[in-house]
Amino acid sequence: MHTQILTSKEGAQLLSFKVNGEEKIHQGEECVSENGKVYWKRRYPVLFPMVGKCKQNKTIINGKTYEMQADGFVKDMTFEPISKLDNFHSYLIKSENKLIDKYPYEFSLLVTYRTDGNKLTTIYKVTNEGDVDMPFGIGAKPAFKISFEDLEKGNYYLEFEEEEEKIHFLYLVDGLVGIEYAKNIMLDKKTIPLDSHTFDHDALIMKGLTSKKISLKKKGQETPILNFYYEGFPYLALWSKPKAPFISIAPYMTTADSINGSGVFRQKTDILLLPPKQEFECKFTVEFF
Repeated sequence: MHTQILTSKEGAQLLSFKVNGEEKIHQGEECVSENGKVYWKRRYPVLFPMVGKCKQNKTIINGKTYEMQADGFVKDMTFEPISKLDNFHSYLIKSENKLIDKYPYEFSLLVTYRTDGNKLTTIYKVTNEGDVDMPFGIGAKPAFKISFEDLEKGNYYLEFEEEEEKIHFLYLVDGLVGIEYAKNIMLDKKTIPLDSHTFDHDALIMKGLTSKKISLKKKGQETPILNFYYEGFPYLALWSKPKAPFISIAPYMTTADSINGSGVFRQKTDILLLPPKQEFECKFTVEFF
């Protein structure tokens, strides 16, 4: 099995992953509708130090209000290439003083893509370079190529490895987490059906999962399209754009602000708190077929 990987220092983003010459990743600005409209310009962005949306795109840190765009700011920043081997691409960004007006903490973020045959592992390592505890969120939003025609016909579905007895779907209100759960759309305790209306009301964000793997499958096809391994992430999101030929399977450590939240960054649900000079690492793996 022959694989090819292409990454960029811009946002430390994965641009392409091909298996035997077949592209598996949504191609961003190169993927347009019949009318020439770009469905979604990104492909595989890193979400830091925020996952999802803040109220009015603002957050309060140490009593001061900061602008905070949805999914954080590193996705739009230039990283330093650290290593670029055939099967190992690594990028680093350090806050130093240039980000003090966005996020008043000293940090470094190392993003690594490692391949092993048809498997692609993404690794995030956050280091608190400062002298105070650092609150943060982190996640990914990888987008995988699918056929919209097959999606429209309801030919795709997602299957968990275990029966999900405790799963909850978050209810989103203009990108913020509502106070009630959304309807459970599972066909049974393991299967989520997909069609062109699945994402009419924004992303599906799930928590309380037992499984550590979910598979994207197509009806009548025994072999999965991909297996997605996300152990250690408390949230898993599914998302796409209207009539778009991709689906995002997104692992989150944290998620958007609650509609009744305080707006204080450190008080966000499930916010991560990293002590000075300590490291945090998380990773997920996609196995393509």
